[in-house]
Amino acid sequence: MMLMMIDLLEIILPVCYFIATWTYSKSFFKNSKLAESLKVRFLMTTLIIHGVYIVLRTLRFNHPPITTVFEIFSLIAFTVTLAYAYIEIQTKNRSTGYFILIFPFFFQLISSLFIKELTEIPQVLRSNLLGIHVGSALIGYAAITISAVYGFLYLMLYHDIKSSHFTVIYKRLPNLEMLERMSFTATVLGFIFLTISISIGYAWLPRAIEKFSYADPKLLSTIIVWLIYAAGLTAKKIVGWQGRRIMVLSLIGFIITIFSMTIINFFFSSFHKFI
Repeated sequence: MMLMMIDLLEIILPVCYFIATWTYSKSFFKNSKLAESLKVRFLMTTLIIHGVYIVLRTLRFNHPPITTVFEIFSLIAFTVTLAYAYIEIQTKNRSTGYFILIFPFFFQLISSLFIKELTEIPQVLRSNLLGIHVGSALIGYAAITISAVYGFLYLMLYHDIKSSHFTVIYKRLPNLEMLERMSFTATVLGFIFLTISISIGYAWLPRAIEKFSYADPKLLSTIIVWLIYAAGLTAKKIVGWQGRRIMVLSLIGFIITIFSMTIINFFFSSFHKFI
């Protein structure tokens, strides 16, 4: 029964993400009143359904959904959507959802199409603590990605304002101050969850893996990302940095994050290849 429910949710979830993304798109591009009134409900419904799916999959297969790239894709879709929902609630701005939710839609679509259960997995991947570690890291990376999206939109809108050239899309974006606030909110969220993930990882690592090194390239690159965002938050709070400086810093941190999750993860890291 539980397996049938999981299979059904794998079909339903891409549809839910498509509907949520579509309503945010209609609200932004067509200024649809109906879409405006429904989009938050669709977003929250999608989050709840996806949360149930993750719990059911964890219980049914007796491990967190982190054993294959397609399980990770589903988790990425969930964490990006969760991070965006938090930012939307915190900033009370609902106009940019389309630019974020398009990514979870494609991640979940690919996951639902190709996901399958491995017959044998390493015992280490059955650890719930590892699941929390990976989940925290993905929420952190999701928030960093969202921060970078808002940083990019900020710089594009800033360029349009300076050149007095306005497109339809950017006329409907929030103002520069709001985009900076949304990017900053995402950065704080990402920094908090990266801190949690790093702390759990460093405490758990010696007990879980016999041959490990704190000099592992993935660990070092994650620390570098953490330090960049720590410097950015400090500069904003103490030195008073704002505007383009902070936006550029968030994009630099995002580029290093992508490099860490791809090149370093697959070619240099010794024990993070499953992430």
